[in-house]
Amino acid sequence: MKFVKPLVVMAVAAVMAFAIAGCSSSSSSSAASASGSSASASASASASSASADADAAAAVDEAIAKIQVQERTATTDADCEAAKKAWDALTPAQQELVAEKDYFGRDTGDASKDDPLATAPDKDKEILVVSFGTSFNDNRVATIGAVEKAIAAAFPDYAVRRAFTAQIIINHVQARDGEKINNMEQALDAAVNAGVKELVIAPTHLMHGAEYDELVAALKPYEGKIATIKIAEPLLGEVGADATVINDDKKAVAEAVVAAAAVPEDTALVLMGHGTSHTANVTYNQMQTMMDQLGYKNVFIGTVEGEPADTECSVVIGKVKDAGFKNVVLRPLMVVAGDHANNDMADPEDPESWISQFTAAKAFDKVDCQINGLGEIPAVQQIYVDHVKAAIG
Repeated sequence: MKFVKPLVVMAVAAVMAFAIAGCSSSSSSSAASASGSSASASASASASSASADADAAAAVDEAIAKIQVQERTATTDADCEAAKKAWDALTPAQQELVAEKDYFGRDTGDASKDDPLATAPDKDKEILVVSFGTSFNDNRVATIGAVEKAIAAAFPDYAVRRAFTAQIIINHVQARDGEKINNMEQALDAAVNAGVKELVIAPTHLMHGAEYDELVAALKPYEGKIATIKIAEPLLGEVGADATVINDDKKAVAEAVVAAAAVPEDTALVLMGHGTSHTANVTYNQMQTMMDQLGYKNVFIGTVEGEPADTECSVVIGKVKDAGFKNVVLRPLMVVAGDHANNDMADPEDPESWISQFTAAKAFDKVDCQINGLGEIPAVQQIYVDHVKAAIG
């Protein structure tokens, strides 16, 4: 028998060990490489998915922007349908990425409870109730709908129909809820086509402001197409020359809203109107004069737009603070309690909202909101009825 020398055995063992180690190292390297590739692919897929989600959300924002316009076009109906379809196609996570997610995502109530009064007039005498409008479903029923019903009950010989002047709101309600509300042109064309001979326009606008002027201008092309067109007064009636000039309508509204708010005398009631650069903005000062004359020393008039200047929020806060009130109730001086009331007045998460500004002043123990429009108040509904009666003659 021959024996292998120890040196040779050691050399062979070393070579075999090296080979085994090399195989193991190669396997580990391959596994690490595979793992890295998998992680990279996963990250890439995740980034791609996030990008797709963002693109889908952006597409919905673009579709919404297309219908957030004040003019109705030949494609408006299709555009409203497309925007809703795009929103419905998103996952809940994607919907959260939509900048205007509240457009479709905010629950404002059951639209099916609202009657858009959009059918053709069935009589030759019509009362067209014209409002700016609101996309807040429940409040639309409680305010505009209530005014329309009060007028219909008072004038059974007339067909009562609705028109909104804000196409942007009409589009919103149509896209989100499928409810179609007529604009002025559509409603007036329907009256002409139905053979209406006497048309009474009942504006729910607060005053003789820019929107009222636009309403009057919209009627011009229909002179001669309808035998008789009459226009009722807006809620607060004629605009006086200055802040000292008031009228019975302003008195009636002042008494109605203060009674509805029912705040104690030691609590400040701040009524927030819209405000306007129109010369009719003196109406807000007249309402403050009216409150003072009626002895409502705890009532303060303000406006979202801060026009007139002495109705701007910070100015009103100063007035309430100087008067020594520690408790405050905010309530809209608007026919509806829609976007301005819910957001500009009562949104605690918006630092620019009135409730946030009053709270930030750190001068009051308690600040509450009443989100109720003037149109909810029966006494206010009666004022509109009286205005229509006066217009009919």
